[in-house]
Amino acid sequence: MRAESPAKRLFFAHALLPGGWARDVVVSIENGVIASVADNASSAGAEIIGGVAIPGLPNLHSHAFQRGMAGLTETRGATQDSFWTWRQLMYRFLDALTPDDVEAIAGFAYAEMLEAGFTSVAEFHYLHHDEHGQPYADLAEMAGCIAAAASATGIGLTLLPSFYNFGSFGGAAALQGQRRFVNDPHRFLALLEKSRAAIAGCDDAAIGIAPHSLRAITPETLKEVLAASPQGPIHIHVAEQVKEVSDCVAWSGLTPAAWLLDHMPVDRRWVLIHATHMTAEEATGVAASGAMIGLCPLTEASLGDGIFEGPQFLEAGGSFGVGTDSNIEITAPGELKQLEYSQRLRYSIRNAVARAPGESTGRALYEHALAGGAQAVGRSVGSLAAGKRADIVVLDTAHPDLAAVSGDRWLDAYTFVAGKSAIDSVWVGGKQVVEAGRHRQRPSIVARYQRTMKRLVGL
Repeated sequence: MRAESPAKRLFFAHALLPGGWARDVVVSIENGVIASVADNASSAGAEIIGGVAIPGLPNLHSHAFQRGMAGLTETRGATQDSFWTWRQLMYRFLDALTPDDVEAIAGFAYAEMLEAGFTSVAEFHYLHHDEHGQPYADLAEMAGCIAAAASATGIGLTLLPSFYNFGSFGGAAALQGQRRFVNDPHRFLALLEKSRAAIAGCDDAAIGIAPHSLRAITPETLKEVLAASPQGPIHIHVAEQVKEVSDCVAWSGLTPAAWLLDHMPVDRRWVLIHATHMTAEEATGVAASGAMIGLCPLTEASLGDGIFEGPQFLEAGGSFGVGTDSNIEITAPGELKQLEYSQRLRYSIRNAVARAPGESTGRALYEHALAGGAQAVGRSVGSLAAGKRADIVVLDTAHPDLAAVSGDRWLDAYTFVAGKSAIDSVWVGGKQVVEAGRHRQRPSIVARYQRTMKRLVGL
């Protein structure tokens, strides 16, 4: 049974509240949840925290094990490299991973996320079976490793077991490299229940489902899984690559986004990951459905996916959040900056995400990603308000890039200049996990990760 956290009161000279910037803020916390927030308050009886407090950002899309691949796929192959050649390298990397490896890599990735401004993660988890493609005696062996890494680091967790049934559109047989992912609906639903039990020991964890992509399921198997999963987030990769779109059209006559909107009950539970190649009509349809888009700008750039068409989606009232996906570089402000800069490059404009004259782009990006991320992880996070988890990132106002500014300029400097180096401390569920910019368990987490990687790459 999880122990209750002691009540505490934290005092911040400045904090970003739902109504805007406030001074002399006291956040009262009970059992990891914000009980009350008062501004213009006395610091008497509270722990005084230096710096400026902002809500912790949810990371809405991670494949934790891919952190171990970072930097290992940057050599050109015999043909022009693409997402599809990268995928073959990824299959080879995961061939050797044991449950202990996955836990060690995930622990390092999650510690980095906390140091980089993410306080919760939606783990799109598809590495289920052993190296021969056989289920472990405990179907949720690998899910348990993810839960253990989350508990050890303190990050908030939404576990999304991925339903991977086939190798490509129309029920094509799975490839050899996909053998560790594949389940039929019956076994997947059993895995889902075992995964629910695996996260029971985590603080305030949530669970959803992740049909991997339209190429990995059929309409019949997707409907079966959805019918058995009436609650929780639903995440799916959609329209990431041009080839994926053309293959979907060849299979169904429709693009992936159009097929989902026409054939599935797409609503606020759904998160369409990437959605790089959508038409204006599809963007309007997704926005109207209440579903949101999960953008992973650094990974999308790394894999040559393309650039999401942001302005038309925002004009339609669409919501988005950001994720780290392949975890090649883990940085909350960096994902936001890459998103904004991609739009500037595509449209030859500046301040693309900000929509109103005088609006701060840093704050616009951050508040979009807070709201969208909270919706995507299906947990009560994303703002410093009563009833929300006490997930707080504290920026160092003595940092050279933040020292001479205030208010929205703090977020502009954090996003576009200082990046994660501006982070001083991080609190998750009212517990401090990062101090002076470093995770409190960093030495042991790093040592375990280094041992794992040296064995995996043969050093």
